[in-house]
Amino acid sequence: MIAEFRKFAVKGNMVDMAAGIIIGAAFGAIVSSLVDDIIMPPIGLLLGGVDFSQLFVVLNGEGNFNTIAEARAAGAVTWNIGLFINAVIKFLIVAWAVFLLVRTMNRLFVKQQVEPAAAPEPPREVVLLEEIRDLLAKR
Repeated sequence: MIAEFRKFAVKGNMVDMAAGIIIGAAFGAIVSSLVDDIIMPPIGLLLGGVDFSQLFVVLNGEGNFNTIAEARAAGAVTWNIGLFINAVIKFLIVAWAVFLLVRTMNRLFVKQQVEPAAAPEPPREVVLLEEIRDLLAKR
């Protein structure tokens, strides 16, 4: 049973999938940083200094809270609009990257299928016989 599991675990597809998951997680971290640290601060600045990561509405709870952490610590129920906006932007970036990857792969796959294999050269005897046939047909 252990040998069967080892054979399953080291199959090429499993290793490829594991590498894809690891790279995908790293890509997700890059996209999160891109959205949280690069894209949203200028947008928030343009909209009057809004920090989207702290844009929320208190649904149930008493008091004024400056951050989501303060509201959660006080037991308030919040509607975290800014975090949702950040998540949507992250999704759109990842979806766009996946679209470009799939589009490129499809184009490469189609090019491989469209290119016909070069026909092998016929043997010398066949070429000579065809020439003789053509000469006899001309008479």
